[in-house]
Amino acid sequence: MKLGSIIYNGVVRENPTFVLLLGMCPTLGTTGSAMTGLSMGLATTGVLLCSNMSVSAIKPIVPPAVRIPVYIVLIATFVTALQMLLAAYLPSVNATLGIFIPLIVVNCILLGRAEAFASRNSVVASAADGVGIGIGFTVALTLIGAVREVLGTGRIFGAEVYPEEFGSLVFVLAPGAFIVLGFLMALYRKLFQR
Repeated sequence: MKLGSIIYNGVVRENPTFVLLLGMCPTLGTTGSAMTGLSMGLATTGVLLCSNMSVSAIKPIVPPAVRIPVYIVLIATFVTALQMLLAAYLPSVNATLGIFIPLIVVNCILLGRAEAFASRNSVVASAADGVGIGIGFTVALTLIGAVREVLGTGRIFGAEVYPEEFGSLVFVLAPGAFIVLGFLMALYRKLFQR
């Protein structure tokens, strides 16, 4: 399997948000703006890349009976390191994402990719899978956040598109996340799936 094909598969054919419907907690909880969606996507991508590579590297020495707990400990280690780095170097991002950073540990995307792909493939292929799935997740979260931000506040990445008083509050609130996700999923399926 070629690396480009693996990455394309993660971004388009197995997009975790629009196709597999995985990681809905951060998808709905952190997409109030394009910046928070982008931040959460990049954070998850970093952990996914590191955990996929680690799982692939240690797969020959992990007994099948304890593989899932080992994967969870690996993921938790990378999430803890990520949270410490964010707290030290990007405290505003850490504060904005809040509880959703530690929740990366239980994000089914990471454990699913560790079990379904990284435990069966080489380190390089697992890294490509992590990048592909991570890019797909990041693009989806950023897109949902951008649409919600524009429709709700009239801004995107802080730049004003139209006056805020013309925005619709529902898109800033939780129901807006479901509405935007539904419409974007329908559009995605129309464009990419036959």
